[in-house]
Amino acid sequence: MDKLTLHNMKFLAYHGCEEFEQQYGQAFEVDLDLFTDNMRASQTDCLTDALDYVEVFSKVKLIVESERYNLLEKLAGRIADCILENQALKAVIVRVRKPAVPLPGLLDWVQIEIRREQK
Repeated sequence: MDKLTLHNMKFLAYHGCEEFEQQYGQAFEVDLDLFTDNMRASQTDCLTDALDYVEVFSKVKLIVESERYNLLEKLAGRIADCILENQALKAVIVRVRKPAVPLPGLLDWVQIEIRREQK
């Protein structure tokens, strides 16, 4: 099984439980590990035989920037479900980070990581 990674995609979005998060928005970061068989693409060197990561990025961008969720878990699950509509994918790992978290202390970010497989 081969893996293609899209690392640290950055978006401005309006997810969160707090009213100010939903009103003013904040940065979100997303990583994807996409598991598929790249044998054909590695032999033909043809884009039509490869996973189109421009399309994957566009789908993630649309979800993160145009939909709204209270929980990172829901956002990550929605991304995974959408990405797995591509039947060529066997599994996906989605990591969603929220650098600005309303906590009474300092931290770099909060992150959820989920793994989903084709049914």
